[in-house]
Amino acid sequence: MANISKVFKKTSSSGKLSIYLGKRDFVDYVDMVEPIDGVILVDPDYLKGRKMFVTLTCAFRYGRDDLDVIGLTFHKDLYVQTQQVVPAEPNSLQVPLTILQERLLHKLGDNAYPFTLQMVANLPCSVTLQPGPKDAGKACGVDYEVKSFCAENLEEKISKKDSVRLVVRKVQFAALEPGPGPCAQTIHRFLLSAQPLQLQAWMEREVHYHGEPISVSVSINNCTNKVIKKIKISVDQITDVVLYSLDKYTKTVFIQEFTETVAANSSFSQSFAVTPLLANCQKQGLALDGKLRHEDTNLASSTILRPGMNKELLGILVSYKVRVNLMVSGGILGDLIASDVGVELPLILIHPKPCHEAASSDDIVIEEFTQQEQGGAHSEKALAVEGDEES
Repeated sequence: MANISKVFKKTSSSGKLSIYLGKRDFVDYVDMVEPIDGVILVDPDYLKGRKMFVTLTCAFRYGRDDLDVIGLTFHKDLYVQTQQVVPAEPNSLQVPLTILQERLLHKLGDNAYPFTLQMVANLPCSVTLQPGPKDAGKACGVDYEVKSFCAENLEEKISKKDSVRLVVRKVQFAALEPGPGPCAQTIHRFLLSAQPLQLQAWMEREVHYHGEPISVSVSINNCTNKVIKKIKISVDQITDVVLYSLDKYTKTVFIQEFTETVAANSSFSQSFAVTPLLANCQKQGLALDGKLRHEDTNLASSTILRPGMNKELLGILVSYKVRVNLMVSGGILGDLIASDVGVELPLILIHPKPCHEAASSDDIVIEEFTQQEQGGAHSEKALAVEGDEES
């Protein structure tokens, strides 16, 4: 059985222009970003000797588009790249076609044109702050959009029905760092105890992948006359909105209490597995890896800062920390003077290295997003078209 290559297709409302992409997630490897390569199919009667352009826009957005007239929305384009596809500019860099581009050009015919867009390395990754149940439609985040249109020049005003737009995501990958992981310890002295309580926590590595269990090791040397009733481990997501609002959000994305008891004048050592997942923490204000319609998403990846980067241009910064807390009883006074002893560990949550397979199959599955106007609103539906079936 032949392998199947999946292709995403979006057509303008007028039906005259379609854009094809082999994927919608593009990986930032810290030192370089995967190029966005695709194909545009245009009606020759619609082109009529005009120029055809494709643009890539990275934008920071806050608020719904329909609130723009009363000044309640903020929008800033962080990066815009424009390429003239037809006719090709004589001094443009000729990029070799990918296997998928070659097959799409063969399938779509003479009215299909390839394009390749290369992001610069210092752009932020796609991030969306999850709105609350009463904030339907309200958005804050960084997103990427590929747009194609035909015009005499770039200054010409283009109506929405005569252009095609497809949202893509920029996600980040970082290799697992060799060497020792983070470690933290604290020594806490109590008023009526001659000896202190020592707590140490560590992880084998700082970088972990989305969805994988994180092993947190805990060592306790309790030389006091108090009893540790339970151990609480939590993971916090810290989101800094460094553009427009300068807001900072801290959301707990994992929390669990372990009932291990550590008696007075005793020691304890154990490893615990924690797995922060979006499915377990549906909360307003959580940072997500830029959400695509019809696509699942996950907690936002940690922001990897390169030396010399301007934080403001990143729009939103995301980081994580693991907290280990001991719930210590008050001795003879019980819970009346119970205390909390804890440490924090830095955590980098990131995507695993994706598997790249060349598109060499005979079959193409096209997932088409058709845009329809219904009462002024736009909706999308997915349609799968296999093989050489006409699209």
